[in-house]
Amino acid sequence: MRRETIRLGGGMRGDEGAGAPPHRSLWLLESLDVPDGPGAPFSGDLSPLLGAARADVAIVGGGYVGLWTALELKKREPALEVALLEGDVCGGGASGRNGGQIHSWWERLGGLSAVCGTEEAVRLARASEEALDVLQRLSDDGLDFDLRRDGWVWTATTPVQLGAWEQVLERVARHGGSPYERLTAEQVAERTGSPVHLGGIWERTGGTVHPAKLVRGLRRLALEAGVRIHEHTRVRAIEPGAGAPGAVTRVVTESGATLDAARVVLASGAWAAALPEFANRMFVVASDVIATRRAPERLDAIGWDDGAAICDSQMRVLYYQRTPEGRVVFGRGGGAVALNGRIGRGFDRSERFARDATQAFRRVYPMLADLAIEQSWSGPVDRTLAHVPLFGRLRANPSVLYGVGWSGSGVAQSVIGGRILASLALDADDEWSRSGLVDQPPLTFPPDPIRWAGAQLVRSAVQRKARAEDAGRTPRWIDRRIAALTPGLPEGEGRT
Repeated sequence: MRRETIRLGGGMRGDEGAGAPPHRSLWLLESLDVPDGPGAPFSGDLSPLLGAARADVAIVGGGYVGLWTALELKKREPALEVALLEGDVCGGGASGRNGGQIHSWWERLGGLSAVCGTEEAVRLARASEEALDVLQRLSDDGLDFDLRRDGWVWTATTPVQLGAWEQVLERVARHGGSPYERLTAEQVAERTGSPVHLGGIWERTGGTVHPAKLVRGLRRLALEAGVRIHEHTRVRAIEPGAGAPGAVTRVVTESGATLDAARVVLASGAWAAALPEFANRMFVVASDVIATRRAPERLDAIGWDDGAAICDSQMRVLYYQRTPEGRVVFGRGGGAVALNGRIGRGFDRSERFARDATQAFRRVYPMLADLAIEQSWSGPVDRTLAHVPLFGRLRANPSVLYGVGWSGSGVAQSVIGGRILASLALDADDEWSRSGLVDQPPLTFPPDPIRWAGAQLVRSAVQRKARAEDAGRTPRWIDRRIAALTPGLPEGEGRT
């Protein structure tokens, strides 16, 4: 097979507004004050790759997936030379910008079944529960990332959302799962502190984390395991090695530095969407988050006193948590859409969508409407048609492996991603390399700019539909019809 040069520059961080510092999430700003080790000062950014280097495995991307892959590789083969390249700082992308919610893959069982078959889908759902326990063990061993296992609450905040979870409950029960408990409106209000919630279900094993403390903690563990990490190292291209199929692959950075490796792992999330191989298999949409000032006494007064993850059931999902210090972190999905997978500075922060998230927060928590919003940020979500990630080997170079398309559900599930990618990198023949998530039959979107134009049309209809429902009105017929064209989950699945 003829191997081709893979050019990454078009979708990597910094392609628009290069030279300007990125707008940081509250999470990352807070995590940079956390010592890298007991009693030690924060060591700062790690040096960029310089000159020519070699490794057994090169990993592109310093978020959850890349770091879990590195840790899994070193766990299995401690002598393996693993080098990780990150264009910003570890956690600068989606891993340090998300809502900090953890829950299992049971609510994605329909999408997993469509891609993998029922037996493998159930295995992966159970594996995702075990991944939550992996996070628990990290916390028990002293890694501080504000883990709180107070559950995941899937709610309805308007009458039209009631019962959105029914088909999921039926499907999960049919295949032997029992992760959920039904909640009455009163019970949901008690757990969330808001009477706007009309009903819901609770996954007892879920909860919340501080996303950036988690990714920075994984960074520290990877360094301790002997992984070489180079931050501020943007990858420009991956070139094929000369000669035999087993020849070394070369990673070339924007500065001209090179890293030769037998295997390269692409773990760059949404930034991989610009590659031709993924152009029609996933798209990138922003999710926008706000954080209030600290007000623990106000949250205590309404009965919101734990660390549950909370989501509603609309297409433009609302997701929120109370932080340990008493902030409300409140996000809304369905923001800006990337054209040709290009992720510019607009995916760091959007004033327009921050106002939209603020308005939704004040609707759900009217008694907290006067709380000042101290920070807002955005982040890119790499969405696939089945809402499950893609794994495999690039056609242009089978020595390059990928794990992308997390569709907004990867904080805990990235543990699984690391296992799959490590098995592929080591040519292992096991349950992970044989997973149905590997080499999936292609489910494709229309090409850009048709996809982008269609996404704008559908997103506008979804926004109008959501505003009408939030106000207690029946959405217009045309908006309901257009919104129904949203590429989505099997009927009845969650929108997280």
